[in-house]
Amino acid sequence: MEEWRTQSHAPTLPITRIVSGGPPYTFCMGAVIAVANQKGGVAKTTTVHTLAVALAERGKRVLMVDLDPQACLTYEVGIDPETLDLSIHDVMLGRVSAAEALADNGIVDLLPSSIDLAGSEIHLLTKTGREFVLGKALEPLVDNYDYTFIDCGPSLGILTLNGLTAATHVLIPFQAETLSHRAVGQLLETVEDVRHYTNPDLEILGAVATMYDGRTNLAKRVVEEVAETHGLEVIEPPIPRSVRVAEAPERGRSVLTHAGSSKSAQAYRELAAEIERRT
Repeated sequence: MEEWRTQSHAPTLPITRIVSGGPPYTFCMGAVIAVANQKGGVAKTTTVHTLAVALAERGKRVLMVDLDPQACLTYEVGIDPETLDLSIHDVMLGRVSAAEALADNGIVDLLPSSIDLAGSEIHLLTKTGREFVLGKALEPLVDNYDYTFIDCGPSLGILTLNGLTAATHVLIPFQAETLSHRAVGQLLETVEDVRHYTNPDLEILGAVATMYDGRTNLAKRVVEEVAETHGLEVIEPPIPRSVRVAEAPERGRSVLTHAGSSKSAQAYRELAAEIERRT
């Protein structure tokens, strides 16, 4: 299991812009990528963790933000959410800065989550400018990184809206199955709303097919239909289904360190290279 420890970063001076109808918003020198899909079980968390490690392997400075009250990303890297003194919940409530809540293992940094974050969502509902809370909290921090990945929960609630408002790009993992169409379509509608009201510069990086079984006609057909129906580019390569990917979280690792020569690990490395090229 990888060793994580708390740390703090000296903040850099952010570059801000004014978003119509909202507070000042950061223009980040690095990419801030919200990984989102309100459908659960599509490997959002695994995609965030593995891409972050893959980009770190390529010499990039990477931050992961766990924006899910289920704290799956926090657990996946080997941190018990119940033992945390500080988490993103405290950041969203304004109790501490994002830098004070960071954890790192020398490879990537993490802004961890806990079940307490569910209370943050209730608190935000009564707050003016609630969609901008995460973006403002990350302002002093994100310029220290080449990539910031925001792991959004399986919903289109206020926390996901915060993630999309704070992001420069959105990446959409989807499982190659029949129900993918509806979920992807709903998310794209939300992205258009975010562009209209809170983040006009949000770019769709593309979609990623996860848990892909290229032996089935269904998987191939769904990938084609998602692209055609929604005009959404599906970034190559698809991530093949593998028990190695499922085993890695139990050990607090990504599949890159658990089974680095597996087909899934190689696919994620190729995907990281493609994302670097696009951003």
